[in-house]
Amino acid sequence: MHDLLTTAALSVLVVSFGIGIVVGLTGMGGGALMTPALIVLGINPMAAVTNDLVSSAISKPVGAAVHFRRGSPNPKLVMWLVIGSVPTAFAGAFIVKAIGATKEQENFVKLAIGGALLLTAVTYSIRMYIQLRYVTGGNEVPDQTPAVKPLPTLLVGIVGGLLVGVTSVGSGSLIMVALLLLYPTLSAVKLVGTDLLQAVPLIVSAAISHVIVDGVQWAVLIPLVVGSTPGTYLGARIAGWVSQSVIRRGIVIMLTLTGLNMLGVSPTWIAIAGGAMLLLGPLLWAYIRQTRGLPAFDNDAAAWRLPERNGHGGAGGASRGSRPGHDEHAAEDR
Repeated sequence: MHDLLTTAALSVLVVSFGIGIVVGLTGMGGGALMTPALIVLGINPMAAVTNDLVSSAISKPVGAAVHFRRGSPNPKLVMWLVIGSVPTAFAGAFIVKAIGATKEQENFVKLAIGGALLLTAVTYSIRMYIQLRYVTGGNEVPDQTPAVKPLPTLLVGIVGGLLVGVTSVGSGSLIMVALLLLYPTLSAVKLVGTDLLQAVPLIVSAAISHVIVDGVQWAVLIPLVVGSTPGTYLGARIAGWVSQSVIRRGIVIMLTLTGLNMLGVSPTWIAIAGGAMLLLGPLLWAYIRQTRGLPAFDNDAAAWRLPERNGHGGAGGASRGSRPGHDEHAAEDR
């Protein structure tokens, strides 16, 4: 039994380190990647969600604190998002608990994660297109604070909180894209700071409810935290050497195929879908790039980086040259 636990912990350590690298490379958070990976490793779906949320609750405040000190979050946006998201995030674990027997809960969580992953893949694709549009549109965003839209923002928080509370997926990808669409003039650094800051109470609320309902598995949580931290650091260090466009498209494919698997789609159809995406995806993206006046295929490893200003790099608050949705490898798509 001890050997089995050791093997499982080692597997979680290795996988979390690898996913941490992806997070550091792309800015995409581990929720959409780590929770399905834990399930694939044989961990109970509810335990996978719980431990991933607790791990995120430990790491998320660090990035948020950096942006808060620099004054980048929009406090009114954060307020309305939190009002909507915290109650629904806390309700997530209790909703799952009310589904029925353990097996029914597992099936429900897997289906919910599958749907969340497909939704994340769609929103992540939209986010890539919006970034490309701004890059080819002059790389400028008006330096202005947009008027807050309380009801739409509240609704975004409610839906995002519920999704995170049930699946641990969505606090970055879905909410980030929603903010992009609602507030296109919000500068990139403020968008990232707002997303990070609102995600802290959201994640903590969801984590607390899951700990109350399911408890924590230390054999999963410890290697999860220990593995992901150096992985994220390493990924951030080598991000400038790697084509972000290729990695991001690969993540969309991986999210889609994993989501289909969670939904119980036949492996044959998953293979067909994967092959079609691998063959047609690059052609479609090349066509989109050409319509925006860019070369069909290009190594754009550093295309999304914010310029340095005031000695703080992208976090200096510059709006000129910044793109909405750029995450400076800090926003997490949980």
